[in-house]
Amino acid sequence: MRIFDCRLAAHAKQMGIGAVLLFCLGNALATQDALTVQADKLMKSGKAKEAYALLIPHQSERAGDPDYDYLLGIAALDSGRANEAVFALERVLAVNPNHLQARAEIAKAYFATGEVAASKQEFETVKSQNPPKEVNATIEKFLNAIERARAGEKTTLTAYVEAAIGDDSNVNSAAASGQIAIPAFGGSIFTLNATGVKLHDTFTSVAAGFSVRHPINPEWAVFGGANFNQHLNASKDMFDTGGMDGNLGASLTKGDDNYSLALQLQSFDVDNNLYREAAGATAQWLRNLDSNSQVSSYFQYSNLHYPGQDVRDADRYVLGAAYARALGGEHAPIVFIGAYLGQEREQKQNVPYLGHELYGIRAGGEMKATAEWALFGSLSVEERSYGGQDPLFLVGRRDSQADLRIGASYSPAKNWSITPQLSYTRNDSNVIVNDYDRTVISVTARRNFN
Repeated sequence: MRIFDCRLAAHAKQMGIGAVLLFCLGNALATQDALTVQADKLMKSGKAKEAYALLIPHQSERAGDPDYDYLLGIAALDSGRANEAVFALERVLAVNPNHLQARAEIAKAYFATGEVAASKQEFETVKSQNPPKEVNATIEKFLNAIERARAGEKTTLTAYVEAAIGDDSNVNSAAASGQIAIPAFGGSIFTLNATGVKLHDTFTSVAAGFSVRHPINPEWAVFGGANFNQHLNASKDMFDTGGMDGNLGASLTKGDDNYSLALQLQSFDVDNNLYREAAGATAQWLRNLDSNSQVSSYFQYSNLHYPGQDVRDADRYVLGAAYARALGGEHAPIVFIGAYLGQEREQKQNVPYLGHELYGIRAGGEMKATAEWALFGSLSVEERSYGGQDPLFLVGRRDSQADLRIGASYSPAKNWSITPQLSYTRNDSNVIVNDYDRTVISVTARRNFN
């Protein structure tokens, strides 16, 4: 359409050659400005794929224009075309080596294509120019990721210790009412023991753990780790809990896919007495869809054993999948969603009411509020349907449990974090002793060792 306008102008008898050239040049510049302005608006709206589709048809005529190449580069990178992003951003830096935004973006593109050495060099170049604090925080995050990527070439050991204080509205996850009617006894009213009713208390807790990874070759690695935790109530110490768990496994990386298999052991104590043991395995597949998103699936098996209560022993199977995406931008939000289903199958005969089928969904995310503060939150819902009829309440038990968690994390120094958070659980059940809610408020201090 623009060419047609110029041809009309060229044939206008009243216009000279100079006027014709100015007319055509003005139309061309207007077209170019409109293109980059529209692409910039799309990028700011988070529509990288649309911006890329708008820009790419003009590459042969516009390549070499820094404004165009920069927009094409970031659109390509954010839509999962890291190699194309490198070419476009290299053209920007060839014309303007001091274009810090382009240098930061090409560093990200190098990282996405696996060129970690080049990525590190570019990030350090940008960092040396004293960028704004929030930009510097993002650079540090990528440099840490690069170090982790390089660590894949050698044995790595990480560890942590943490301590928390808090308030728990229901330390024993019990119903609020102390009197219940039991259908198996003709609806007679029974008064529960004091420990069977909702109890409030404050608490302290400590935890520590480590993990180790050893690469066998560029594709195969073995890993393992262990964790310990202890939860101490201020006065209701009969509900103190503690636990230990360990894992040992192997992983295989093939391009964007990672496969892992881990054996797991776990013990859980109540009032310093062993309450439950678990032994099992988890198989997982994870795929990086692009530089900003990944999808995963897993299958988990656990053999659950309750010492002194063998009738409760069960085999637990869970199959699930999840999706996570980094949205980019100043606050670098990350969102995730997952779903799962499974079964806890009783091992003893004639107790079907102790086994159940389950399915659930989880969603949440986190974002940077400032260089030091991050906000997070998650919500999960799980439905459980128990087999058979409960011998006391004469119904097939049905539970619907919702868990909400919100909080913030403050990093006063490298490897340190302070995390205030609130969690709320609501379990709706048609068996009254399992119907409860619980609110926990806590502050946790953690130190990581890398």
